[in-house]
Amino acid sequence: MSPKNRQAPPSKHLRVTKRKQSLEFEQFDGNNNQTKRQRVTVTETETLTWKPGPSTNFATSNRFEPLHSSRKRSKWRKIKNKSVTDGDRQWTSSSRDFSSFKDKFVVVSYNILGVENALKHPDLYEKVPPEFLKWERRKKLIREEINSYNASILCFQEVDHFDDLDDLLQMDGFRGVYKARTGEAYDGCAIFWREKLFTLLHQENIEFQNFGLRHNVAQLCVLKMNQNLPEFEEQTAMTTSSQNQSLVVGNIHVLFNPNRGDIKLGQIRLFLEKAYKLSQVWGGIPVLLAGDLNSSPRSALYQFLASSELDVRQHDRRYISGQLELTSKCRAFNFQCANATSGWRSNSRSLLYRWSDEELRLATGSEEVTQLQHRLKLHSAYFGIPGSHRTRENHGEPLATSYHSKFMGTVDYIWHTEELLPVRVLETLSPDSLRRSGGLPSKVTVESFTSKYIF
Repeated sequence: MSPKNRQAPPSKHLRVTKRKQSLEFEQFDGNNNQTKRQRVTVTETETLTWKPGPSTNFATSNRFEPLHSSRKRSKWRKIKNKSVTDGDRQWTSSSRDFSSFKDKFVVVSYNILGVENALKHPDLYEKVPPEFLKWERRKKLIREEINSYNASILCFQEVDHFDDLDDLLQMDGFRGVYKARTGEAYDGCAIFWREKLFTLLHQENIEFQNFGLRHNVAQLCVLKMNQNLPEFEEQTAMTTSSQNQSLVVGNIHVLFNPNRGDIKLGQIRLFLEKAYKLSQVWGGIPVLLAGDLNSSPRSALYQFLASSELDVRQHDRRYISGQLELTSKCRAFNFQCANATSGWRSNSRSLLYRWSDEELRLATGSEEVTQLQHRLKLHSAYFGIPGSHRTRENHGEPLATSYHSKFMGTVDYIWHTEELLPVRVLETLSPDSLRRSGGLPSKVTVESFTSKYIF
C-alpha cells in the first residue's frame, strides 16, 4: 500500500482537531508513550518578510530576553488590533515598517491529531462531546479555517487521512505531498502549498528509523514563489513580488517520549542538518521549519534551536525536552501552570551528566561528540513579536498550544532564518479560556481556531 493511501478504515475512526499554528510571511526584494499525541491545537499567527539585504539593520529576535509590557503598551496593542480579532484571540503586529516589503505569505502549522491516536486515548478527551471528534465534521472545519486565513503554505502533523484532505484542499487551489510514518502507525506529515502562489522545485523526506531514531518522519520541500502574485485582502496584505524567490519549508513531528531526549535531540539535529544542506544546494535560500517538536520553551532542545549550540553533558536526557518538568508542575497546581515554562534554567556548568556511548551516538551522531552545533540562524516566529501577558510566557512564546486532560503547554513552533521577518501573529487562547472550554478540541475551538503565522 502506498504511503498516500495508508489510512485507517474510515468507518471505525473518528478524528480530533488538535493544535494549530500558522504564520504569515512577507518576502523582501532584495527568513514511547503515545499520550502526547492527544494534545490539541491552538491557533497562532505570525507575519514575516524577506529582508531586503544585509545593509538593513532590523532588530534581532528577543530570544531569552524578558518582555517588558506596560499597561500603556498593552492598551495601545488592544486598540491597534481591535479591527482584526478572532474570537478571544487578536492579531499582534510588529512595530517595524514593512511598507517597502514585498511578497507576504501565510504559513500554517497544524497538528490535527490522528484518528487512531484519539481512539487509543479516550481519557484525554473525556470532556469533548463525541460529535466534535468525528472526522467527517472536522475535515470540513479544517478547510474552512484554512480558507479564512488566506493560507499560503500548510504544515500538518498526525495526518492519517491524507486523501480526504488532499481532495478538499485541491478544490481551493492547494497541492500537497505526504510522508507516512514508518512502522505500524497510520499517521504522518503533510505539506500543502497554494499552487497559484508557489511551485514545488524539490522534495525529500527523512525516515528517522534509518538512523536508529524510531519511526518518526520529517519533510523538506523547496518552493519557488511565482511571479504576478494575486493581491490578497488588506488583512493579510499579500503583495506582488518583482522577482522570484525560493525557500526551504520543513515539517516534522518529533518523538513524544520525554525520557528519550537522546532520540528527540537526534531527530532535531538531523532535521536541521538536512535543511541547511538543502538551503545551500539551492543558493543559500531562506529556511522555514514548522511542526510539533514535543519540547517546551526554555528547554535544552529549544535552546539548541535558538542558540545553535548545545553541550549535552550539561543536561539529563530525561529533562532535555522540558516535558516532564512542565507536566509535573501542571499536575501539582491543577493546571494552574500559566507560567510553568517561564523559568527556563540551565544546569550548573559544574554539573556534568553521564551519557552512554549509544545515547551520544543517537543524540550527536558520534560516541565522541558532546558539543552540538548547527549552522542555521533561527528565530522563533512568536518570539519576534511581543504579545500579551495573558497568552505569552515571560520570554515571549505562547503559554499553550496544546491542552487535554493531562497536559497544557507549548510544544508547537515555527522557526525561520533571518532572511524572513515576522509581520504579525495571531495570538493563542489564554489558559483561562482553554480551561473554560474543558479541553481541545471543543465546539468553539474545533470550528474557529487555527494557529497561524504571517511572514
